[in-house]
Amino acid sequence: MTARVEDPQTRLDELTALAAEAFIYGFPLVFDLQEVDRFARAGMGSLAASPLNVFSHATGLAGPKDTFVSVNNDSIYSIANVDTSGGPVRLEVPDTDGRYYVLQFVDAWTNNFAYVGRRATGTTAGVFLLVPPGWDGADPDDATVIRFPTAIASIVGRWAVDGEHDLPAVQALQRQLTLVASGAGAGLPEPTPELPEALAFFERMRLWMQAFPPAARDLDHQQRFEPLWADRSEALTTALRNGYAAGRERLEQALKSGGSPQQNGWSLTYHAFDYNLDFFEVGALDEERWKLPDDATRYLLRAMSARAGLWGNHAYEAAYAMVYDDGAGEPLDGAHRYELRFAKTPPVGAFWSVTMYDTPDFFLVDNPASRYSIGDRTPGLRYADDGSLTLVLQHDEPAEPERAANWLPTPAGPFRPILRMYEPADAVFDGTYVLPPIERQPVTQPSSATGGASAKGPANTHDPVANASVAPS
Repeated sequence: MTARVEDPQTRLDELTALAAEAFIYGFPLVFDLQEVDRFARAGMGSLAASPLNVFSHATGLAGPKDTFVSVNNDSIYSIANVDTSGGPVRLEVPDTDGRYYVLQFVDAWTNNFAYVGRRATGTTAGVFLLVPPGWDGADPDDATVIRFPTAIASIVGRWAVDGEHDLPAVQALQRQLTLVASGAGAGLPEPTPELPEALAFFERMRLWMQAFPPAARDLDHQQRFEPLWADRSEALTTALRNGYAAGRERLEQALKSGGSPQQNGWSLTYHAFDYNLDFFEVGALDEERWKLPDDATRYLLRAMSARAGLWGNHAYEAAYAMVYDDGAGEPLDGAHRYELRFAKTPPVGAFWSVTMYDTPDFFLVDNPASRYSIGDRTPGLRYADDGSLTLVLQHDEPAEPERAANWLPTPAGPFRPILRMYEPADAVFDGTYVLPPIERQPVTQPSSATGGASAKGPANTHDPVANASVAPS
């Protein structure tokens, strides 16, 4: 019997398709750990470079120099990338006396696996022992154990701050946030240097998958990609390059088309981070409504979430909605002028905001007003007599003072805003509360942003601490 000889082009096509699939699967791991590495080497904007197991604290709200995807402009960041491979790491948090804060724990695959903060653990002082995968030590009497799914994970901290005068109080709290490692860890494995972009991606993926294994349920799927590491033949190298390009294109197209429920043009990404099905430590909700189906589509959504909102929270901590198109389905662009009218502002237990980003990088954009977000803590907003609030979204500053008060500057070109709702009410999720569309305004007939607004506006009925002005998603 003669053995079948596979056509080289057919084999190339198969390997290319496999590489494209591997790109989607491995993108969150590679992108996340590249940011971890960048953080240690160069920092991020106002966050100074910081080695593993050491917090870096921002001293002000994020701005255009903070080149992190969809960076948050609502809160002051404290970020640490923690390495438990050398043994447990002790975390101590201060008493914030009711002030909103959250420490979000994100593993190397971008799973949100634990939360410490006002919603999850309260605002009294606390001690936590951060332990590596497979740790079998005895639980201490004086600390809550948090088990890491991967040896390296990130702690993304956010603190509410009520304006410039409140910064010293927040900085004092930041100084009381401590990490103490019990031993030196192995750190982040270094990939082969100076490889072309596509090959460098797959080399990082191979190396980091070995160092930071995924959940057990993902191992079978991951083994599909073994042929991609078989050799470095010309055919396989070509397949990796072509698959890398195809995978990137698929990811970018998926971001534009979206897979989330739509509401008046908004993509309701409330379940964008629900791909974690396995790791639930303190503060992370192990409930079916916060879990995606266990199928391959979960990997694409995970990649999309990393690309557009790395280190974003689960919706039960902070709900996100993003929008690319206006109410008529046309792409948002700074060449036009828009209004966003809230008949009722978002129902939250903490605070809400709309933050402006460019595309395709999803960075904050410099503007003369130095205003990058607008929300319930923004001073001087003009509310209408009926309690509604209309935001003005345009590139140039409005001439009318009442419109300028409610102005959120846009880039000159395409843009994508994000609405964030911290400690959202159930009405956000059950459809009781509906987000309004962004409406393009006629150039020759400027509309009123206030509808008879007064500068005074309605009183804020939420907890004053929770509504303090407060950065990755």
